[in-house]
Amino acid sequence: MTPFEALQVAREREIDLVEVAPMANPPVCRIMDYGKFQYQQSKQESASKSKQKKVETKGVRLGVRTDDHDLEFKKNQVEKFLKKGDKIKIDIVLRGREKAHHELARTNLINFLKSISGDYKVEQDIKRFPGGFNVIIIPQL
Repeated sequence: MTPFEALQVAREREIDLVEVAPMANPPVCRIMDYGKFQYQQSKQESASKSKQKKVETKGVRLGVRTDDHDLEFKKNQVEKFLKKGDKIKIDIVLRGREKAHHELARTNLINFLKSISGDYKVEQDIKRFPGGFNVIIIPQL
């Protein structure tokens, strides 16, 4: 029908005339309650969001001079996070003159990664940032 006729029908029924496919030839319109349509769309979006698994990123910070017992504690934390299925960002922070010995920090981070038991995959390889190094690991599925 013509756009004028469609508008008249929509006004008689007290509902809206909504353009569904503007690129079609001729453009396709639909007579419907637009407020109800928006409500159903928002409900559908929230339902799909609730079904998604949200992956949380946990963070573990180390230092170059971190003691063995503290490293063991951090390792246990990382293993617990991996069992939960969380993504983990491991930072090694350099302070002051430690920044001149970045190769030592890199080897400490590599040794820490080797000490972690359990299956994990390196999502983002060791990357340098102004304060030190970081790496992101995820559990192996």
